[in-house]
Amino acid sequence: MKEKIRPYIRALTDIFNYQIITKVVLGVWLFLLSRLFQLLLKSSGRVAVTSGDWQFLFTTWQGILILVLGIVSLFIYVAFDLNSKIVLCRSLVQGQKVPLVASFVEGFKSIGRMVNVGGLVVVLYIALLAPILGVGLSIAATENLYIPTFITSFIESSALLSGLGAVVVIAFLILGIANLFVLHGVVLDKLKTREASRQSAALIKANWKDYLKQNVLFILTITILLSVVAILFLFLPLKIISVLPLSAAASRLLTIFFVTAGVIISALADLFATPLYLMKMTQLFYSYKQGSNYEYKVRKREMRTAHKVIIAVALALVIAAVGASYANFDQMFPVETNGKIIAHRAGGNEAAENTVAGLHTAWKAGAYGSEIDIQRTKDGYYVVNHDSTFERVAGDSRKPEEMTLSEIKKLSVGKELVPTFEEMLIASKGRLVLFTELKGSTADKKMADDAVALVKQYGMEDQCVMISLKYDLIDYIETTYPEIQTGFLTFASLGKTSNLNCDYIGLEEESATKDAIDAIHSENKKILVWTANEEGSQKHFLCTKADGIITDNITQAKKLVKELKHRSDLDRMVDKIRTIM
Repeated sequence: MKEKIRPYIRALTDIFNYQIITKVVLGVWLFLLSRLFQLLLKSSGRVAVTSGDWQFLFTTWQGILILVLGIVSLFIYVAFDLNSKIVLCRSLVQGQKVPLVASFVEGFKSIGRMVNVGGLVVVLYIALLAPILGVGLSIAATENLYIPTFITSFIESSALLSGLGAVVVIAFLILGIANLFVLHGVVLDKLKTREASRQSAALIKANWKDYLKQNVLFILTITILLSVVAILFLFLPLKIISVLPLSAAASRLLTIFFVTAGVIISALADLFATPLYLMKMTQLFYSYKQGSNYEYKVRKREMRTAHKVIIAVALALVIAAVGASYANFDQMFPVETNGKIIAHRAGGNEAAENTVAGLHTAWKAGAYGSEIDIQRTKDGYYVVNHDSTFERVAGDSRKPEEMTLSEIKKLSVGKELVPTFEEMLIASKGRLVLFTELKGSTADKKMADDAVALVKQYGMEDQCVMISLKYDLIDYIETTYPEIQTGFLTFASLGKTSNLNCDYIGLEEESATKDAIDAIHSENKKILVWTANEEGSQKHFLCTKADGIITDNITQAKKLVKELKHRSDLDRMVDKIRTIM
């Protein structure tokens, strides 16, 4: 075991230096790129482009230029974040001195062999598909990429779509596995993308059993080592603290210290994970090419004075962080949440969707508000329904705009009648804030004007928020009726989303990061997270500074709100840290 992990231990210093330098370089590049994007958006009269108006990217010169710059940036990111890292790993595997600048230059030059259709496919797979599928190398900039929850829910609702989705996923998985060594071929063997792809497929085909075995052993070894470190430096000390007869102050201070140590260990593990795995892949690449095990060559080294200084500074920062956390514990790790619970589609899963009964259920459960969806009928009334037809909820395949109000009133959702917007306003008045989504093909300025008129008619300006996935509609309401609260819903955006013309911004779960929440609050806007249904997701966002979560599981969320008030110091720290990392 000791001999097997020695090459990786000896490589940590070089990997650390490499990672710090590349993160600074790529961070500066992304900063400059974001500023350039903002200038392009500003020249088009926009502050952001979102999932609600993505056509902008393909219909204007600014949008097309943003796309081109984005693709070029992906190539640059792959050059610094992966190709140069492979050059580094070659030096580490062969026991050579690691010249970082030379590694960057060689990695960057290798991109020239990828400027072709095959290279574009490889880069797009690395940047967009690998993070989602979890197979193959990915870049740090897109490692948290995801498929929005509402899309996966839609796919899972249909057996046909689920089957087609499974076929597509399997096809891309096979493609990713076959090309696991494509970058090694491009960087180390100086092959064009197509030749590197063929070589990779041949190597995987001939050695897939050994590759699987080696991966399992490598991951198992790393997992065991990290588990031992975590037990010795985090779990065991925290357990001892919990049973010792310590004062509250001493217990809190020690908890802060060891949790901080755990955060540092986690951050270092994340910093070293990809380079160490690439080292193993590089060793396997050479082994499979020569047909026998390629032995690591370990280079001896001594700790430099600069490294000793870095360690000393790091320890000083840890001590300072512990002191600051102790002095401001209640502010940094608050007991209670300020997040409001908003029922999805009137009453969530706890009542027939988008019905008056759903509103009553949400109110009795203690929800702050309810989200509903309105559409216009053939004769100009507004009814509440989510889908484009009534097929799913009432067994009628017609669309609301194809039916009169009297026809729709003959339908029922469960045992409840399809309600009008007016009926929902009456039922929620004085009880719930009604987040009203302008939905479907009839969501236009006429709907906006009519909906606002009804809200004013019932005196509910302070109890109703107009929301939509269509930004131009929300912008129209906010500009024309500033007294009406508005909210824009998006699951992807580029630019200063926080500067959009509205009162609320609703983000899909995965895009509701700490930075996004802070940016929105910095512009004095409120943020909603949709649709947080899992218990872990609800707890996560209740521990952030999000102003509200839209959920189908109201009772579960309200129970969590109560439980948060009785957490230990350790639980409060862990919950808060999870919202940041």
